[in-house]
Formats: sequence, C-alpha cells, structure tokens
Amino acid sequence: MRWIWIDKFVEFESGKRAAAIKNVSMAEEHLHDHFPGFPVMPEALMIEAMAQTSGILVGEARQFQEKVVLAKINKAVFFDFVRPGDSIRLDAVIETVAPEAAGTTGKITREGQLIAEIDLMFSHVDQNLAGIEFPKDNFVFDDNTFKSLLRDFLSQNKSNHAH
Repeated sequence: MRWIWIDKFVEFESGKRAAAIKNVSMAEEHLHDHFPGFPVMPEALMIEAMAQTSGILVGEARQFQEKVVLAKINKAVFFDFVRPGDSIRLDAVIETVAPEAAGTTGKITREGQLIAEIDLMFSHVDQNLAGIEFPKDNFVFDDNTFKSLLRDFLSQNKSNHAH
C-alpha cells in the first residue's frame, strides 16, 4: 500500500518548479492519535508530502527514467501547526540536478502563511556509485500512483486551455 500525501498539482513547470495541494481531514486515521484533543498533521508527514511533490518534479525532469528516492533532508524548519480542515500548498523548486542526484527547496504555506521550509536531496539510484543492482522496473514511479497525479493535472490544464 502506498500513502499519497498530496491531493493534486496546481502548478507544474517541467524541470523547474511544482505546486501541490494537500487537504487535511479528520478522516485521516493518524490524526486521531496525534494528538488526542488537539489533532495536528505530523511534521514527518509534511516532509513526506514535500518529498512526493519534489520527487515527482525531479522524476519528470528526467522523463521518469530514474528511480528517484529521498536521500537526505537538508533542512526542515516548521513555524506552525497544520490542523484538520486546513488546506496546505507545497511549493517545490529544483535547485540542482546531476546524473546521480538532485536538490530541491520547498515551502509549505496555508493561505499565504509560511508553515515550513523543507530542502531535500534525491538520489537517482540507477546512477549511484555503490554498485548495487536495483530492479529493472521503476518501483518509485509506477503508472498507478504518483504519475497519475501529474497526468490528472496535465489533462485538466489542457482542457482548461482548450475553452
């Protein structure tokens, strides 16, 4: 089972930047325990949402030929809580890209208020220098999960421009 921590893309500029939305709801089971009486979205899940937003951006920049995995959290600074009913925006920018890796910077906002700054490093595992062999299929970007979010955005964006 894969947990997808973004609901949809609202902007996508290939190889440069992307913006996604995550709507936080009490329907998410983990919020009932984190914390009872004061539910908040865990910071680790906000990092994961940014990793998914940034990772799709990095993967698409290389036509999903690489298996892109989160290698390092360079920075994760949080300024406020995210509660059920909140809608957060995740803005990711590619800062560096090389055959072996890519670096991104990101900001999470709620109605324009800065919630977090998260900078990440991704490894292109097929290009790593460790000599480890990975499965041939792209287990990161299969057609049924993350790439479908991008396809949805592109098809909606295309239909909006057609009118």
